[in-house]
Amino acid sequence: MEAYTSFAQVYDMFMDNVPYDEWGEYISNVFKENGIKEGVIVDLGCGTGKLSRYMAKMGYDMIGIDMSMDMLEIAMDNEEENILYLMQDMRELELFDKADGIFCACDSLNYIIEECDLLRVFENVGEYLNPDGIFVFDMNTQYKYEELLDEYTFAENRDDGSFIWENYYDREEMINEYYLTLFIKEGELFRKYSEIHYQKCYTLDTVKKLLKEAGFEIMGIYDGYTKDELKPDSDRMSVIARKL
Repeated sequence: MEAYTSFAQVYDMFMDNVPYDEWGEYISNVFKENGIKEGVIVDLGCGTGKLSRYMAKMGYDMIGIDMSMDMLEIAMDNEEENILYLMQDMRELELFDKADGIFCACDSLNYIIEECDLLRVFENVGEYLNPDGIFVFDMNTQYKYEELLDEYTFAENRDDGSFIWENYYDREEMINEYYLTLFIKEGELFRKYSEIHYQKCYTLDTVKKLLKEAGFEIMGIYDGYTKDELKPDSDRMSVIARKL
């Protein structure tokens, strides 16, 4: 069962609590603080394109990349700005030219299960960034997987859809697995869909090591989308790195 196929239909409905505008403002401010006030910006794992559209409104030339055609179709249906969407696996990133900045939000990098593949993603980002280009990304923390997700079940019921999320976290392998059962309204009935998602928990030391190997200077690692220090109970970390 491929992830983000049926879920794509209701992704925005169930993710309406995500502060996309706040995240977009943070990311655009990071770029501006580093002299990137215009130019080409790449959104890795763009999903339905909410952050791509926000950044396009900020005046950037946006490229949105995702490996889910279902998500990209929704992004293109909602397109309000001139954004180029590409269906690509970020492990095999291929752009027509260099970018001034690249970002990857919504813990998309946690879906990269193998450490060697995460290094490859970092190397790909470095290859397609202009000199001194900025890379901004977030990841779920070890605290989140161990304390907030672990072996819990989550459920939500809406008028047009419901989901049951059954989570399992392997502390030894640091792999998070969750079974997603969806009930999506189609006409007067609800149809049941199922997906399995896998994420990898990476320690801070591993992220630092891989970025260094890929030729990046780490400018800051923060608690979520803030400039506060990462704390033991931070559930999301944001990383700002510069291509050397």
